[in-house]
Amino acid sequence: MEFNEKLQFFRKKSGLTQEQLAEKLNISRTAVSKWESGRGFPNIEALKNISKVFQVPIDDLLSGDELITIAERDNAANVDKAYSLNFGVLDLLSLAFIFLPLYGQEVGGHIRSVNLLHYNEVSDVRVVHFILLTTLAALGVIEMLVQFFDNKKALSTARLLSILWHSVAVLFFSLTREPYVTFFSLVLLLSKILLLFRKSLKK
Repeated sequence: MEFNEKLQFFRKKSGLTQEQLAEKLNISRTAVSKWESGRGFPNIEALKNISKVFQVPIDDLLSGDELITIAERDNAANVDKAYSLNFGVLDLLSLAFIFLPLYGQEVGGHIRSVNLLHYNEVSDVRVVHFILLTTLAALGVIEMLVQFFDNKKALSTARLLSILWHSVAVLFFSLTREPYVTFFSLVLLLSKILLLFRKSLKK
């Protein structure tokens, strides 16, 4: 028997409805229905819970091939979450550029390095710098949160927005002749592109 048939068999043997099983597993009835119709498999954690509910070993629920399929899927999901976490951290690091002395300011005929908050002259350019950096950091937070909702489309969209916004930021920093923040922002941008490249190679 396949997993979906075994799940139905053990559920009915235990006298449980799909709703009752879902409640015991702390999941939706839709998930149980999906598994029983053969349209998917539970993750490893859910399998452990199913095993406890029916008091049978996991080996009795799955064939070897099914177990390998689930393990590979869970591993791929964990790798994707790790990449998303790294991607988000790189964007959050952009927030540090507000506080680091990366901006040149003329003081008494000399150029002194100051951070964005201590820049004496408040101008539209500085406001744009601040907006670019805080938006990048906000995108980083979104990328780290989206991964917990298992929404690949939203995650891909967030990553694309991050790359595009970061590219705009690097271009703007370059045009405003801020070499230090341009350089470090470019390093972060290239790091994100490298992460995406490495991820694509693992597929």
